[in-house]
Amino acid sequence: MIVHAPVRIGPAEQALIGQLGARGATAAAERLQAIGLPTRKVESYHYTDLKMLLRAVPELAVTMPAISEPALRIEGAHRIPMVNGKADISGAMPPGMTATTAKGSSLTERDDVLVRLNSALATETLKVEIRSRATQVVHIDRRSEGGAAHVNDSVHLFVADGSKATVIETFSGTDEAHVSNHASYVAVGKGAELTHILLDLSAAAATSFATAEYHLGAEAKLRTIAIHVGPGLSRFNLFARHEGEGAHGDFTGLNLVTEGQHSDITLEVTHAVRRCSSKPLFKQIARGRSTAAFQGKIVVARDAQKTDAKLMMQGLMLSDEAQIYSKPELEIFADDVVCGHGSTTGALDEESMFYLMSRGIPQAQAESMLVRGFIEEVLDPIEDEELHLALEGVVERWLGGN
Repeated sequence: MIVHAPVRIGPAEQALIGQLGARGATAAAERLQAIGLPTRKVESYHYTDLKMLLRAVPELAVTMPAISEPALRIEGAHRIPMVNGKADISGAMPPGMTATTAKGSSLTERDDVLVRLNSALATETLKVEIRSRATQVVHIDRRSEGGAAHVNDSVHLFVADGSKATVIETFSGTDEAHVSNHASYVAVGKGAELTHILLDLSAAAATSFATAEYHLGAEAKLRTIAIHVGPGLSRFNLFARHEGEGAHGDFTGLNLVTEGQHSDITLEVTHAVRRCSSKPLFKQIARGRSTAAFQGKIVVARDAQKTDAKLMMQGLMLSDEAQIYSKPELEIFADDVVCGHGSTTGALDEESMFYLMSRGIPQAQAESMLVRGFIEEVLDPIEDEELHLALEGVVERWLGGN
């Protein structure tokens, strides 16, 4: 008979277990008590050992008005504030759009600690429905306000058949040691088109987690961009499922990390039906003593013949102390597919640097020019000019060290 040693429970886990118990989530509390937070031994958290990295969890957030200013202003966008999990839907929505609220979380049940915590602790979901070919950008401004708090919030986004929209969700808040756990459920209907952006601008003292779940109908077109800039510890969970024939997904992202930061983007794209395509492209830039990690998996089901899927990660290290991890995977059960994956990591090209500097461009400016060129492939497809400018401004501030 094999007897397993009990799992050591640390302060962060004790706080989470207490919060789950207080909310009546007994099963989730007992599971966390039994297995603890994931370590490197859990494959999907191999590069982000939460038991080691998450040292403390503050008290659950309370409802309060906004204190901080929006971290990003987009000219002409319709902004929906969401403070400590509570959405303000008092303003009129653009034509063809509605916003309501519902109880609980929006995520589908799955074996992931962040999903389980959000499902148990999020008390309200903002539901946004788009039934038009909208030209106005929707900005969901999700903020963790006040003193250090544990915030769980949730968004359900539905883009109806034949509709078109651009939605950006920003994560930010006061400069406190918040722990935020954001959830987004996104359904894209038949023939619909959606650009969905997740931008994490949380303070350096904060810990920020976000899970986005995508469901694509027939002939749907989805472009996602996940950008990390701010918090000391962060993770994006991205789960996508092609459920209708002819669906296409461009899944892209940027990890921009600097001194002391640890950021993880983990992606799983499932092709469940035939004749679908996806093109994940993720880029990571690390400087100082920082860590950027990407795990990407494409799963092709047995019935998903004629799948076309190509996954690529490109990393750029701007210092000797920087660490970039990458693990692309393919899991293919069909036999008539075109699939591939790749990963490259390196420093700035010395010949390109020499070329620019030999023409009188200072070294710092030459480096910035090459980094901008490296990033632009992700930002270039954004059609809305004001949104494009706003995101370029985020990159410029990061390059400038702000």
